[in-house]
Amino acid sequence: MLNKQVIIGSILCLIASMSWGAMFPVAHVALQQIDPFYFSFIRYLIVGVILTLLLWMKEGRSSFRLEGRGKALLFFGTMAFTVYNMFVFFGQSLMGEPGTVAASIMEVLMPMISIMVLWITTRKAPQPYMLTSVAIALIGALLVITKGELAFFMTAGQNLLPLLLIFIGVVGWVVYSMGGSQFRDWSILRYSTLTCLLGSAVSFVIVTLASVFGVLPVPAWDTLLSIKYEMSFMILLPGLAALLCWNSGLKLLSPLNGILFINFVPITTFVIMAFQGYQISMYEIYGTLLIIFALLRHNVQQRKAERQIQPRPYMAAPEPKVDMIKTAP
Repeated sequence: MLNKQVIIGSILCLIASMSWGAMFPVAHVALQQIDPFYFSFIRYLIVGVILTLLLWMKEGRSSFRLEGRGKALLFFGTMAFTVYNMFVFFGQSLMGEPGTVAASIMEVLMPMISIMVLWITTRKAPQPYMLTSVAIALIGALLVITKGELAFFMTAGQNLLPLLLIFIGVVGWVVYSMGGSQFRDWSILRYSTLTCLLGSAVSFVIVTLASVFGVLPVPAWDTLLSIKYEMSFMILLPGLAALLCWNSGLKLLSPLNGILFINFVPITTFVIMAFQGYQISMYEIYGTLLIIFALLRHNVQQRKAERQIQPRPYMAAPEPKVDMIKTAP
């Protein structure tokens, strides 16, 4: 029978994953009215303000001290709230409606991307089962992106840049997630808030310079009002609730178990897009199932590997028998 901790952790991870899955179809609607850079900046600027209020009320003013970790916080905040958001939504915007599917699928590749990042940073080769899982997931991603049409590779130049941008953005979020291990002595709320504020500051510099040099138009008030519902959703669910639910859920379930819920991202995306009228091809379904299979396979193999390296319970050796020889007094 499932205990309360597992049930609560599962619900939190499910909320986060389904929120992220709904994020891309909603963003597709908003990106037809506003550029992805201002869209990303405004979204997390408001999230940062909400997080600031929550952190101030819960932990007080002292929790905003950087404690000599400003450079690390700036780096990880930039990776998540600048690189991830701006690159992913820019790539999605360039691809149009197919970009919604591509961005969603890239989310599911995060566990596999983390394996490659660790390989590069630690120079420690992954286990063979890890590489096999990565290969299976890559085949699935190619099926989704190409829809099984070889003609895609003839026109790959048109989609290469958007896909590369989405991929770089997802790598940014993987780096941010891995960076959280350096702040285990901090609360989830504190790490989330400070990285969000610093990442938003970087985004502010980018959009300001781009607007000054005429690269980006400053969105008019009417434009912002036209996407008020989409922006509200992006701020409250995928932006705020998903971030806190995901981190809390992983703490209750452990990353090994919680990461499985990332499979609900493309499933939720496909369901919403189907209601919006998007015709999902069988290749997209097969590719998604392959990615889910790769992730489940990787999880099972990882569990087996961990069980094999765990030390066996200590068993006391039997005491040697000693022949008792009676001697005369």
